[in-house]
Amino acid sequence: MHNTGITIEEEQQNERLDKVVASINEEWSRTQVQQWIKEGHVLVNGKAVKTNYKCSLGDAVEIVIPEPEELDVLAEEMDLEIYYEDSDVLVVNKPRGMVVHPAPGHVTGTLVNGLMAHCKDLSGINGVMRPGIVHRIDKDTSGLLMVAKNDMAHESLVQQLVDKTVTRRYKAIVHGVIPHDHGTIDAPIGRDKKDRQSMTVTDENSKHAVTHFNVIEKFKDFTYVECQLETGRTHQIRVHMKYIGYPLAGDPKYGPRKTLDIGGQALHAGVLGFVHPRTKEYLEFTSPLPPIFEEVLGTLRQND
Repeated sequence: MHNTGITIEEEQQNERLDKVVASINEEWSRTQVQQWIKEGHVLVNGKAVKTNYKCSLGDAVEIVIPEPEELDVLAEEMDLEIYYEDSDVLVVNKPRGMVVHPAPGHVTGTLVNGLMAHCKDLSGINGVMRPGIVHRIDKDTSGLLMVAKNDMAHESLVQQLVDKTVTRRYKAIVHGVIPHDHGTIDAPIGRDKKDRQSMTVTDENSKHAVTHFNVIEKFKDFTYVECQLETGRTHQIRVHMKYIGYPLAGDPKYGPRKTLDIGGQALHAGVLGFVHPRTKEYLEFTSPLPPIFEEVLGTLRQND
C-alpha cells in the first residue's frame, strides 16, 4: 500500500473530490480515482465518501493506493533499443507503431511485454497492465521513455513530472506556415464531450496544459517545429497544435482529412532529461529522428 494525503486549501473548496485527487498526480486518471473512491481507498476526515463529494476547506484527504494485483502480462522477447539502464531506471527508445502498455485489445506486442522479458524488476505502482511505466507516448509517436525499476524510482520520477522538472522535447511537422518563431500554448485539456476517445481544449473537467514551441524550418505548406512539454496531458502536443491552427501532419485523429500519408502523426520524443532518483545526477538523452520522419523532411525540402 502507498499512502498519500492532502489538506483541502481555499482554491480547492467546493471542487469535486475525484477532480482534486486526480490533480495530485498526472498519472492518475479521473476514472482510476473514481474507482479508488468507490472501493474506499480515498477517505475524507477518516470516512469513505461518494465520488461527487464536494470538498470543504480543511478537509483531510487520505489516499491509500492499493497494491497491484499479480502481474499477468506475457513477457515477450523484443529487440528493444535501450539508451540507459541501471538498477533503478531504464530509458528506452520506442519505435512508431508500438503501444506502450497492454489494454483490452492490445494485450501482447506492447513495450511493457518487451520490458517484462528484458528485466523482471519493474515498479508495481501502476498495477497489472502498466508495470514501470511512469509516462507514456502515443502508439504512432516515436522516441524516449523513462521506466522505473522499483517503487522508489517510480515515486521520484512521477514527482519530477508533477514538479515540471523533467525535460521533454519533441520534433513535429505541422500543417501550415507558422508566422512567428516561437510561442507558448497555455490552454486546458479534457475529454471531448462529442468523442470520448479524443481530447480537446475545454474548461470542463480539464487539466492545466502548457506547451512551448520553436520553429526549426518553414516549408511551403508545412512547418518543422520543436515542442517542449511543461505538462504531460494525453495527446497534448497534437491537441495544442490543432488548437492554434497548425495540426500535426499525418495525424488521423486531430489532423485535416487531406494530410501526409505516413501512418500516423509526425511526432518524435527526441530529448528526455531527469534527475536520477538515487544519485541525484541530471541525465539527458537524445534520440535521432526515425527514417520516415527524415524522408518526409527531405521530400518537403525538395518540393520547396
